[in-house]
Amino acid sequence: MLIDTHCHLDKNDYDNMEEIINNMKDNIMIASGVDLETSLNVINLCNKYKNIYGTIGLHPTELDKYDLSVMKKIEENLTNPKIVGIGEIGLDYHYGRENEKFQKEVFIYQLELARKYKLPVVIHSRDAALDTLKILRQYKDLKIDMHCFSYSLDIAKELIKLNVKLGIGGVLTFKNSKKLKEIVEYIDLKDILLETDSPYLSPEPLRGQKNQPINVKYVSKKIAEIKNISEEEVEKITSLNAISQFDLR
Repeated sequence: MLIDTHCHLDKNDYDNMEEIINNMKDNIMIASGVDLETSLNVINLCNKYKNIYGTIGLHPTELDKYDLSVMKKIEENLTNPKIVGIGEIGLDYHYGRENEKFQKEVFIYQLELARKYKLPVVIHSRDAALDTLKILRQYKDLKIDMHCFSYSLDIAKELIKLNVKLGIGGVLTFKNSKKLKEIVEYIDLKDILLETDSPYLSPEPLRGQKNQPINVKYVSKKIAEIKNISEEEVEKITSLNAISQFDLR
């Protein structure tokens, strides 16, 4: 079994949603929201499809949509048994740090929600490694998925000390991803979660095409190649990781 622990299945991204979902057969998808609209879409998908679970939350680049009514609506849905985490949430300084304080406040607010409801969190962190690490050190009690990990081996080691799982996706298959390949070779398979970030970051040999959850198999294949182990072992261990991380039933 394959588990894509992070994908976006928004109705605006695909005009063939049924086909995309059917391509996964009995494999599992965890769809992620980035704002209230996409989070509500995630909830609808989870309620409709047995093999889709979801995480909901407010992404750091979507903070113009923040208000207390939005957060209340997200919180109201955290008890849905198919909602298995809060995310994707985090920090993003890629376009500047003008709203850094606000990003941290909303990030911490959602981490506190995760603590309140005893839910895992899915973290988006771009150009914000040290601030993200500093905040997460205050939440060692949470199960944390560092989605689309892109930082250094040193940062990976520090996160793993906090029992953070690293989300590894299609970037691993890119020819210029030497640093990420070295990190995957170094770290233990028990610290890895497979993901696609669909419809983005299509793996080789599908770059340029719209990504979809079934393409997580290419990530699994590349990890097996890097670690010189079987694809079956990668699928087995990473699936067990995901089941434990998100308490999938």
